[in-house]
Amino acid sequence: MEGMGNMSNTSTTMTTHKKRYLHMTFFWGKDSEILFTGWPATRTGMYVLALLFCFSLALLIEWTSHCKHFKLSCGGGTGRVSCSSPPSRGKRVTVGLVQVVAYGLRVGLAYLVMLALMSFNGGVLLVIVAAHAVGYFLFASRAFKAATAPPPADPGKAAPYSDA
Repeated sequence: MEGMGNMSNTSTTMTTHKKRYLHMTFFWGKDSEILFTGWPATRTGMYVLALLFCFSLALLIEWTSHCKHFKLSCGGGTGRVSCSSPPSRGKRVTVGLVQVVAYGLRVGLAYLVMLALMSFNGGVLLVIVAAHAVGYFLFASRAFKAATAPPPADPGKAAPYSDA
């Protein structure tokens, strides 16, 4: 039974574990793990960096969701343009491959944001929602789009709601 005393010593030294920050409900505080084990842990500066990283990811998702650079066009420009002659097959394949890569990037970023949200940190939730709202405002709202002039009126037709 001499070996048994030695085993109890070994078992007590093996039970000391590093403190982990695993929550299953939303909580407030900087002591958490976001995306990677041990990051940001208990350091305030690293927590702020993690929030900025999450903000950037969510903003990038909004940009890739509303980016017009990956749309098929007729000429040298980009965007949705009606074509008098369809683009060549080679151009369609190239644009299709670029769209697939952009879609894969967007989905991968979205999964990273989802994993960051699964840290159940309230600050992360607020930062990600704010980033999506800012991204929508910058890339999809009408706030930064050029105003388009209405089509010229046909002189033969009366304008709607006119007194004439």
